[in-house]
Amino acid sequence: MIALLQRVREARVEVDGRIVGQIGQGLLMLVCAEPADTGATAEKLVAKVLKLRVFGDAAAKMNRSLQDVAGGLLIVSQFTLAADTGGGNRPSFSGAAPAELGRRLYEHTLAFARAQHPIVANGEFGADMQVHLVNDGPVTIPMRVNL
Repeated sequence: MIALLQRVREARVEVDGRIVGQIGQGLLMLVCAEPADTGATAEKLVAKVLKLRVFGDAAAKMNRSLQDVAGGLLIVSQFTLAADTGGGNRPSFSGAAPAELGRRLYEHTLAFARAQHPIVANGEFGADMQVHLVNDGPVTIPMRVNL
């Protein structure tokens, strides 16, 4: 799975003018499933994200995790993270999982995250979403997890 994490002071997702998910301080996780991914891949990604030390401690050193700061996790599906821009001027998204597999893995990611962490919000799979965020730092971290 591919993920792009952004440490945020706040973030929200809107669909058709209505807020479908929002958090205060925490992490915005844009996530893309790939064809070989499984539920175990999604669980490995979530476990890593929850423990990733990207929040400042008393000395302003990135030494605290999302769990340590009791922050929110906003998970948004984004198949464009699998973009291949090597061919021409139009990206190819053939590296992304097919829609049905992507949906199942996104839902599994959400369910697992909610079982592990108390503050989890989400976007809407396949929807035209507007993502609003206040990037904190800025801190933006790309991740790829395989089994």
